[in-house]
Amino acid sequence: MDKIAVLIPCYNESKTIKKVIEDTKKALPGAVIYVYDNNSTDGTDRIAKEAGAVVRYEFMQGKGNVIRRMFREIDAECYIMVDGDDTYPMEYATEMSKLVLEHNSDMVVGDRLSSTYFTENKRPFHNFGNSMVRATINNLFDCKIKDIMTGFRAFSYGFVKTFPVLSKGFEIETEMTIFAVQNNMQIDNVVVEYRDRPEGSESKLNTYSDGFKVLSTIVRLYRDYKPMAFFSIVAVILALFGIGFFVPVLVDYLETGLVAKFPTLIVCGFVMIAALQTFFTGLTLSQVNNQNRRDFEYRFMTVCRKEREKLEEN
Repeated sequence: MDKIAVLIPCYNESKTIKKVIEDTKKALPGAVIYVYDNNSTDGTDRIAKEAGAVVRYEFMQGKGNVIRRMFREIDAECYIMVDGDDTYPMEYATEMSKLVLEHNSDMVVGDRLSSTYFTENKRPFHNFGNSMVRATINNLFDCKIKDIMTGFRAFSYGFVKTFPVLSKGFEIETEMTIFAVQNNMQIDNVVVEYRDRPEGSESKLNTYSDGFKVLSTIVRLYRDYKPMAFFSIVAVILALFGIGFFVPVLVDYLETGLVAKFPTLIVCGFVMIAALQTFFTGLTLSQVNNQNRRDFEYRFMTVCRKEREKLEEN
């Protein structure tokens, strides 16, 4: 088991990967550096090998797929995940690793948004998207995460071996954050500087398509992790819809003693039934979710015990 493993997912980062590896060696001299190449065509893997990294491959395209492979294959006391585009100064990795190794942190977030991100990043829609996602998650999940979409993080062994990677692409960071919050893991924030990509290096993140995937992930995880709140909102919307169309029918009946719009009355009845069913669906799934959380705590303790056993073997 490695003491510190630095995980660098890469897709066509030949212009920057060498510098990232060199900076990592200076910041964390004893760390093992893993570069996972995701079908690069510009020689990223060759440059990484020459720079002294352990190079492995993930052939299913997408950052989420790469991270799934990393988490499956590597055992370490502390994991540092960083992008290969040289936008994160690696000197902050020292503080982040100490929080995991000495302060029991399960996830350390490299917070760009509290430092230079909005001045360095030249893509205004990315700036808006990051702020919107942060506000949405903090309000929906009642947390205070400073930077949701950052690619610079540190993890404990327990987090890595219990986190179920479901996302395939860049929405993986959102999934990690919500998973840690929902399972009451210790999350710390470290303010880090951010620098825009060097000239000639292009972002793989599509503002619109990947942004839509991130928002879809938030909705999906809110439904899965907070079913009572999610389905209650849907139930209230259905109930308001049913009541809104029922009121005119009721007014006509009170004035004339007749029901002139039977089809509307029937639809309102079905909508109110649907609202009740939706509410009780949320109630049922909430109980299932509570049981899942209890099961997770047992799995988490099992994983932590395995980590101690591996450390004793070493």
